[in-house]
Amino acid sequence: MAKITRRNLLGAAMSAPFTMQMAEGASAVANFRHGVASGDPDDSSVVLWTRVSGPTQPVEVSWELAITPDFNPPIQRGKTTTGEYRDFTVKVLVEGLESGQTYFFRFHSQGTTSLTGQTKTLPRGELTQVGIALVSCSNYAFGYFTAYHAIAQDAGVDFVLHTGDYIYEYGADGWGSAVAASLGRVHTPAHETTTLADYRERHAQYKTDPGSIAMLARHPLLALWDDHESANNPWLGGAQNHQPASEGVWETRRSAAVQAYLEWMPVRDPKNQAERLKFWRRYDFGDLATLVTLESRHTGRAKQISYADHYADITGDTAAQAFQEDVLGQSGRTVLSEGMVGFLSEALADSKVRGQSWRLLGNAIPMARVNMPDIEKAGIAMPSGSAPNTADFAWKGRYGLPLYLDTWDGYPWAREQLFSLCNKLQCNDLLVLTGDSHSFWANELSDAAGNAMGLEIGTAGVTSPGDFVEQGFSVATAAILDDLLMQHNEEVRWTDNLHQGYVRLSLAANRATVDYLAVSTVLASEYSVATLRREVVDRREGSLRFV
Repeated sequence: MAKITRRNLLGAAMSAPFTMQMAEGASAVANFRHGVASGDPDDSSVVLWTRVSGPTQPVEVSWELAITPDFNPPIQRGKTTTGEYRDFTVKVLVEGLESGQTYFFRFHSQGTTSLTGQTKTLPRGELTQVGIALVSCSNYAFGYFTAYHAIAQDAGVDFVLHTGDYIYEYGADGWGSAVAASLGRVHTPAHETTTLADYRERHAQYKTDPGSIAMLARHPLLALWDDHESANNPWLGGAQNHQPASEGVWETRRSAAVQAYLEWMPVRDPKNQAERLKFWRRYDFGDLATLVTLESRHTGRAKQISYADHYADITGDTAAQAFQEDVLGQSGRTVLSEGMVGFLSEALADSKVRGQSWRLLGNAIPMARVNMPDIEKAGIAMPSGSAPNTADFAWKGRYGLPLYLDTWDGYPWAREQLFSLCNKLQCNDLLVLTGDSHSFWANELSDAAGNAMGLEIGTAGVTSPGDFVEQGFSVATAAILDDLLMQHNEEVRWTDNLHQGYVRLSLAANRATVDYLAVSTVLASEYSVATLRREVVDRREGSLRFV
């Protein structure tokens, strides 16, 4: 393991500067201003995507696929029609392809041609290595998607796993508004997204970022959603950021968000309306690995416990312990639906039978146990103006409470059910790939009895800032808080809350390399990349460990 401390990133060995320019990743042709994308591959098919700008009536779009970028000759081609009924987006499922093969694709409409995209099918059979970029939390208001652009340049990446918060629903006056105004990246529409037209417009805005265009044109996307694709912290019956009195019926809003997502993302369409929320997938990488992406928002999640509802009652250690055992620990508070669990169980069991080296989970929310250390004893005071019942890290630390309750820490019973399933299947060697927290993580997972369950790799936000700095702590204090988290929590081997970027996971038969890559800035189109830390994961005799 090698690392560069967060305190001296600028002194680290950084890449030569990159500059995001529209010519690098996007066509100047107005008809295809949102670029092209591919995703949701298997070993013989892949989804191709674009959007036609300009027309107001249905329009014909042709596409072609080749194994060389000059398309001489194309090996498949076809035509389709799009219109307002799907916001002029185009999605083609191309089948009959070779496994593990790189392809090039492009679209034509109204006399113009899109930029050329590159994609890849999943490999079959013996495989020695695969590279996956792990990304999450791309908030347009907070800056340029430089991490996306860096991934487009990264020769070690074969596929991109996005674990959610692909867009954010906030209005122009919401979270990140000051940064957005300074950069000219103010959210549109200006109000919070609640309708189908709103979500469509927000997706369209995000896909004009040059970094986004470059990455999606270069690598196939493996996607799962988290909360902000609809509204902050949803559960089966609503969301924290949904007010029925002024924003209507939750199910109507959720349906609009899901429809826009399915239109604007390179993912396979569900077989029918009843399947739209069952957004889980299995990706097989030959004999090397299986990746299962989890749906943990709209099909099985119980309502979150709020500290605000219990803040006044927790005034001592006894009350805090009762809160964790009786309120948070209440049985039956689920995260995953029965259908999701059944799908996961079948995939894990099959992976074991096939003798694959790795079982990966694409996971939206942090899984490791992360309790707040007592920062008061460390001489750290809360910044003035912070909310006492939600962001008061000092209060949580006083009683050793979980850092957040929207993560698996808020559902300890559900986490134990997941671990029990994995133990039953002899799959206590999970490699969990996580987003959501705006922090990098290297975590060692265990069940309530202390049995090792695998490792968790967490990525920082593409642009969304870490919560310690966001809550008003200085950079120096935020770095100390990271250190305190590591000292206080046995499962946290390392964390960094100060940078934006992505993780590159390189899998081989018995070893994986995890590079935590930070971009130097999200506030300008010119940036560099540095490796904050490298972890090596060893797989021996059915268990995983950092070495």
